[in-house]
Amino acid sequence: MHILLLTPPLTQLNTPYPATAYLTGFLRKYTPMLEGEGLSLSVTQADPAIELVLRLLSAEGLKRVLKVVQATVPGKKSNKSDSLSHFVGKAKRFLETIDPVVRFLQGRDPSLALRIAGGGFLPEGPRFEPVRAMMAQAEIQGDGGLLHWAFGQLGIQDRAKHYASLYIDDLADAIRDGIDPRFELSKYGEKLAASAPSFDPLAAALAGPRTLVDEMLDEITAELMEKHRPDVVGLSVPFPGNVYGAFRIAQVAKHLQPGVKVVLGGGYCNTELRTLNEPRVFDHVDYITLDDGERPTLNLLLHLAGKRGEADLVRTYLRDASGTVCFIQGKDHDIPLKDAGTPSYDGLPVDRYLSLCEMLNPMHRIWSDGRWNKLTLAHGCYWRKCSFCDTSLDYIGRYEEQAADEIVDRIVQIMGETGQSGFHFVDEAAPPKILFKMAERLIERGVVISWWGNIRFEKSFTPKMCQLLAASGLIAVSGGLEVADPRLLTLMNKGVSVDQVARVTRAFADAGVLVHAYLMYGFPTQTVQETVDALERVRQLFEAQCIHSAFWHRFSATIHSPIGKSPETYGIRLLPMPRVTFAQNDLEFLDPSGVDHDRLGVGLRKALYNYMHGVCLEDDVRGFFDGAVPRPKVPRNLIAAALH
Repeated sequence: MHILLLTPPLTQLNTPYPATAYLTGFLRKYTPMLEGEGLSLSVTQADPAIELVLRLLSAEGLKRVLKVVQATVPGKKSNKSDSLSHFVGKAKRFLETIDPVVRFLQGRDPSLALRIAGGGFLPEGPRFEPVRAMMAQAEIQGDGGLLHWAFGQLGIQDRAKHYASLYIDDLADAIRDGIDPRFELSKYGEKLAASAPSFDPLAAALAGPRTLVDEMLDEITAELMEKHRPDVVGLSVPFPGNVYGAFRIAQVAKHLQPGVKVVLGGGYCNTELRTLNEPRVFDHVDYITLDDGERPTLNLLLHLAGKRGEADLVRTYLRDASGTVCFIQGKDHDIPLKDAGTPSYDGLPVDRYLSLCEMLNPMHRIWSDGRWNKLTLAHGCYWRKCSFCDTSLDYIGRYEEQAADEIVDRIVQIMGETGQSGFHFVDEAAPPKILFKMAERLIERGVVISWWGNIRFEKSFTPKMCQLLAASGLIAVSGGLEVADPRLLTLMNKGVSVDQVARVTRAFADAGVLVHAYLMYGFPTQTVQETVDALERVRQLFEAQCIHSAFWHRFSATIHSPIGKSPETYGIRLLPMPRVTFAQNDLEFLDPSGVDHDRLGVGLRKALYNYMHGVCLEDDVRGFFDGAVPRPKVPRNLIAAALH
């Protein structure tokens, strides 16, 4: 039996999403056991997502894009977006430069940086407007200001990478505006699947006319099916922006090879398909698995080989002979993390991913720049108390640790396979005691890596321990400050205070570690005053060089969180839900505070953009908001006092 594991478009362009690598490593480890039960198994993985982007972003791909645009979009400039008009007007230059730029972003042609950074080489479209604005500001103010901050600290390679990334963004905008409105570089057809109570929009899109992006994905799927001739296709779907691509792949695979079995799993299924009751889904896929994929996949393969009965499946949806959707919970236990094997990237084109630098902030760019081996230190979250989090789901609620030496062994094995020494630990929150032990083992064993990951800003991260982590290769951390307000932090059971966050983040910063803060606005009962005060605290954290990057998330109540399960505890009332047969996650609610959080969000994001570029740090935070807001009640020296 041959299983082909795929991550559908689109997630990220700089590094492989790790789900198929985890399953590949696991299944290859358990192949001898399966052979003992009479099942001969081969496992292959591929990444149609990066293949799709590289096919679009090529001279041949752009010729196809231009042909479709010229045939379908009216010629008058007024009917085209700025991005599309720019692409059509500069098409010859785009066709000449796209292949060299892609090679440069793959790290295969570094000498091109001098031409890109020098200006005049790339057709600079609407995405270059901030750069043009900085140039204009520099002419007025002399060699200083934002331009000096941005480019005075960047070498030629980084400046060229930033320009090349803006160029790619211009092309992505043109493809979206002229070819397929569902297309973005990090997601595809997201609105069709995010908390979609009905399967109707997805079904209509799958049955509708194909776009050029669809055609290319269909071509890639056909090539994969011809090359691998799989018996089973496993599609890992981490986010709503992967769902449409997954169903397209399944549709084509079934058409070309009617006997193939298609299995859907991943984070989206685990979160949004827990009440699935839509038979039409199984016109495209045969099975859907929930939560950790190791045990469900293992039992399913044995079942397909005739070695297990249907009752032996684990957390698996299927459609029975009567056309009814059935869910089989199963009795077998999950595979312990220590026995799940080492992720294997064999089969993934690790040298073909694109390192992008869309934001100049050195911390913020880590998500899109560099090829990171992904690894998990523990299963679940050791805190698992935050009221906004999906604590009732297995990936959060079931906590399980790994030994430090096992982690380092896996690090060494993955480095040997990929040739890459960068690691992103993708835990919900990396446990401090495991981090400290891992750091000691890395140093003792002389294993040299660069690593980063998500943490809670625990008081155990003292200056001494931060220095230890930095010595072991830690380059950056991200963590949740969320609402940055004492009352709301208590209400959400975050377990940290603003003062504590200030001291911990400063300890990391003093150790040379970049710090990113996750922020949240629109939390139940949050007032305008609390929002303004939160921004003032964040301003002071940037000013004190405690944090280097941040992002404001709009609060969303989810069905699996404590807030979703007990909304009255948090002062809100859930609105009536539509009939759900497909996906369910986000919940609409009524907040009696009546605050227009969307209006405030514009100001919050504007302020952060400036702070992350090192400007406006001394300005009154009220200036970022449209309309009147109250004066901050937070003392201007709050963070300085906490650090002192």
